Amino acid sequence: MSELAVLVVDDEPDIRGLLQEILEDEGYAVSAAATAAAAQACIDESRPDLVLLDIWMPDMDGVSLLKSWKSAGTLDFPVIMISGHGTVETAVEATRHGAVDFIEKPLSLAKLLLTVEKALAEGFDVESTPPASVPARRLPLLQGVSDYVKSLREQVQAQSNRVDSLLLIGESGSGRVLFAQNLHDNNPALTGRFIQLRCDTLSSINAHRELYGDESMGFLESAAGGTLFLTDVEMLPTSAQQCLRQAIEQQGFTRVGGNTRMAFRCRVVASSRNDLSLSVRRGILDAALARLLSAETINIEPLRDHPEDIPALLEGFVDWHVQEEGLAYRHFTVAAQNRLRNLDWPGNLLELKNLVQRILLLGGPAEIEVPEINRVLGIVVNSDTTLALRHDLPLREARADFERQYLLRCLAETQGNIGDLAKHVGMERTHLYRKLRSLGIDLDKVRE
Repeated sequence: MSELAVLVVDDEPDIRGLLQEILEDEGYAVSAAATAAAAQACIDESRPDLVLLDIWMPDMDGVSLLKSWKSAGTLDFPVIMISGHGTVETAVEATRHGAVDFIEKPLSLAKLLLTVEKALAEGFDVESTPPASVPARRLPLLQGVSDYVKSLREQVQAQSNRVDSLLLIGESGSGRVLFAQNLHDNNPALTGRFIQLRCDTLSSINAHRELYGDESMGFLESAAGGTLFLTDVEMLPTSAQQCLRQAIEQQGFTRVGGNTRMAFRCRVVASSRNDLSLSVRRGILDAALARLLSAETINIEPLRDHPEDIPALLEGFVDWHVQEEGLAYRHFTVAAQNRLRNLDWPGNLLELKNLVQRILLLGGPAEIEVPEINRVLGIVVNSDTTLALRHDLPLREARADFERQYLLRCLAETQGNIGDLAKHVGMERTHLYRKLRSLGIDLDKVRE
């Protein structure tokens, strides 16, 4: 590969370093900038072949910087927007002003490289930019025969036309976000979009701006007419809790630096792993906000409590990966389904989905039998504690495969808590984030 020049613009040092390391490994010449001013200086010195541009930066947001390049007539290179708090509206605005694509943090290594390759291969025409990506088909959740799944279907029906706040309680990976998406999709009263906010990604400094917005829309405005889903609401910074509580109580808010009062017009669905009263007693969640969010509560059960649904879920996950990722169809035999019904599933639906994906990626006969499942799980009969050692891969890939299994198992045991995980594996948080991203482990999905 010839050394195409890529400029990475992001104010987070670990993200800049990670992107630079990954892209340099792929043969690109990479430079990096932490601010809009530094990015402009890099471009003035040498035009890149492609720019990866973060949205939220301390001196100027990425969309405004993009607009300045376009208005000045200097946007002669493809720009891919990256953000941990992206919305469909932001993606549309960015593409309208010249961005060729939009990817979200935590970054998927595979998607990142494919997006970069595609942008460089297709060339760039500032007068012709692509539309925002169409959302992928929802993962299955309401498939099964248990009384629990039947009750979920009834809850979806009962919640149609409801726009008041709702709290979902359940373990990581149990399907909280999938249930919230089903509620949204089946509610004709909600005409806006489903916007998900992972609460631990907000900082105390930027919480006001990211919730209320400034020159660009914040989360509350982006979810207008639709659903704002709060993942692990107890992790919201104190300042964000105050902003959200005021907006709900006053049914309105004002953008940072603005004068016009905006109506609060979204349904708030929050999720937590435990009853919010526990977080209130620990002093990490505002009591008034907890009352506003938990007027009604629905419990999302762990997979081990409804194993009879696993055959239907397997079929749903296989169909999803075949249709969405183009993988070859394979069928789990009755014996294989029964084998999976008798596992504990600490990672819940997410762990089951990842197993299906891995089996389909590895490929094999049309029928998936018990021995193959045992090999993929890396277990012997009557034991589910041993991780698989792949002897059919080169050393580097085998090591990465083992690390991925190890960290996914540990994430399940710590219920996606990055602080607990860091202590368990003995790594600093910044190094751990980089390791998770390099292995393609998506924390958002682990915490669903």
